[in-house]
Formats: sequence, C-alpha cells, structure tokens
Amino acid sequence: MASLFDEFRLKDVTLRNRIAVSPMCQYSSDNGFPNDWHLVHLGSRAIGGAGLILVEATAVSPEGRISPADSGIYLDEHIEPFAKIVGFLKQHRATPAIQLAHAGRKASARKPWEGDDHIEEGEGGWETLAPSAVPFGGTLPKVPRAMTVADIGRVQQEFVSAAKRALAAGFEWLELHFAHGYLAHEFYSPLANQRTDHYGGSFENRIRFLVETLVAVRQVWPERFPLTARVSVTDWLEGGVTVDESIELLRRLKGAGLDLVDVSHGFITPDISKIPWRPGMMIPVASRIRQETGLPTAVGWLITDPQQADEAIRQEQTDLVLLARELLRDPYWPYHAALKLKAEQAAHLLPVQYARAVRAR
Repeated sequence: MASLFDEFRLKDVTLRNRIAVSPMCQYSSDNGFPNDWHLVHLGSRAIGGAGLILVEATAVSPEGRISPADSGIYLDEHIEPFAKIVGFLKQHRATPAIQLAHAGRKASARKPWEGDDHIEEGEGGWETLAPSAVPFGGTLPKVPRAMTVADIGRVQQEFVSAAKRALAAGFEWLELHFAHGYLAHEFYSPLANQRTDHYGGSFENRIRFLVETLVAVRQVWPERFPLTARVSVTDWLEGGVTVDESIELLRRLKGAGLDLVDVSHGFITPDISKIPWRPGMMIPVASRIRQETGLPTAVGWLITDPQQADEAIRQEQTDLVLLARELLRDPYWPYHAALKLKAEQAAHLLPVQYARAVRAR
C-alpha cells in the first residue's frame, strides 16, 4: 500500500513523493519569458519538498496567452530561461514539468488584479480564437473568431513546437491543458462548440481536436517521459460535459498515448454556482476514473489536510495529490505534513542548508 511520501514511478521518471505543485498562473512574464519571480516561486516549492513541480499554463503562441503577462514557450529564446529554472528544480530533487496551453476565447485579458476583463485590440489586446464565434461571457465578452480547419492545424503544430522546446529546456514531464474553459475544453464542451463540421456536434467530433493534438505531441515527446493532460471531466452544467463521457474520452486518450490524467472540472462559462465546493471534492471522481480507465490520476481542489491527502493515496483513489493555494500559504507543507503523519521521510525533505538548523531546535 502506497502512502503520500512513497515514491511514484511513471515511465522512466520517479517522483520522490506523491505531492505535486499544481500549475499556478503568476501573470509575471514579459513576452512569455520566465524570470527571477518564477525561479523563486517554483524553486521554493522544490526546496519545500514537493515531488513534482508543474510550471503554470504556458502558452504555445502569443495569441494563446490568457494575458500579455502570461508564461510562454513559443520562441526558441524561451528555452534558456526555462532551462535555468529546470536546473534548479532538479538540483533540489523535484521533477520539472510544464503545462502547455492555449487560452482560446478567454485570451487577451487583463491580469486578475487589474480587472480580469478583455483587453481591446487598440489597447494591447488581440483577436481571440475559438471553435465557434461564441463569447465566454461575464467580464470576457469579446466574440472570438471561429477557427478554420487551417487554424486548427496551425495551433496543433504550435503545441508540437512547444513540446520540442520544453524537451530542449530539460523538462521531464509534459501536461496538456484540456480544461478550465480554454481552447481544448472549448472544443470538447457542447456549451462552447457549435461547429457543424467534423470538429463539432457529436462526441466523436468534439473530442477530435484533443485526440489529434495528443497524438501529434506524443510523436515528438519521448516515450521515456510522461505525457499527461489536465481535463475538465465535468462542466457541472446541463448540456455540458459529463463524467461518463469523459471516461470514454480518457479511454481514447489512453489508447493514443496518455500516461496520466490530472482530474479537474468546470469553468467553461462564468456560471460556477453548481460547483459543490468542499475539501477534496474531486477525489471520488478521480477514484472512479482511475478504476474505470486504468489510467493513473492526479487530483487537487481544496486539499489542505495531510491526513486527507495521505488517505486518498492509501485507498488508491489517486496516485498524486496536487496542491496550489496551500503551497502558497506554506511552501514547506510537504515537510510539515510528513511531521504530522510521522513519516520517516520527513528527515530528508529539507535541503541540507536548512535541515541541520531545523533539527537542532
């Protein structure tokens, strides 16, 4: 029986424990380039003891950024600054991972603390793309341009090019962002996809963009490294994506080369009133997906208690636990959780620069 602090092996990658840092947008990049903020933000979680560290949603093209300050990997020049961060993470025994993303109709927005609304093209914004000319709504009312088949092929190749750059930067784990109302999720959900061609309508058509993108990336991402995806497995809304059809989607993605699913949910529209917010609310869903698809799973959402996280692993409901806000509150949550759970690994989680002083107290 595995526990929260046991190693986890997937392909040729072995995580030192089952704690993963969830991708957290920092809105602190200039033309996609990571900087010292990202080095400290991500590096401190490596020092704090996490096994896997996922870089925030990183755009595969300038138009795919959520905001002008988003992380990006659409230029060859992005490789070197990411490689610096990757080197630091590896030095401190954390596996470096990156999430590749395209924001679709939710792109061209201001930073959250500046309004989180669409930026007009004359003010530094840009034309947004989506499967259909249907706006997200709320503070993001811009009507996107419906993508042509040529647009679809171009974006898929941008994912491929981004994956190659991620590999060149030294990342050993790749996650595709198929969730949270961004482009891939927009293709998947009937609430956003009103196409009448072979990328819209039926389930088979709506999943086509996701499957094709995964297949294309798998061709350039080495088999020895995990290829994973974050998927919104339910929209929580009538007429939207359901867990039942997401299980079928994940079976197809597994057959196409998916190694693990990061189980997430929602945000295809501004309406989040039906989401049953509570600690660990997605753990039972992840457990069902794990059992019915045979895919390893990662799951997060309001998990803060070490006991809840450990039990989810011990009961084989999930393989990894993702933390975000709790690791902002406490970058050393893994160490403190190990102490609380009386895990023998606690003595080895902190770097040598800290460990002697902490143990001497």
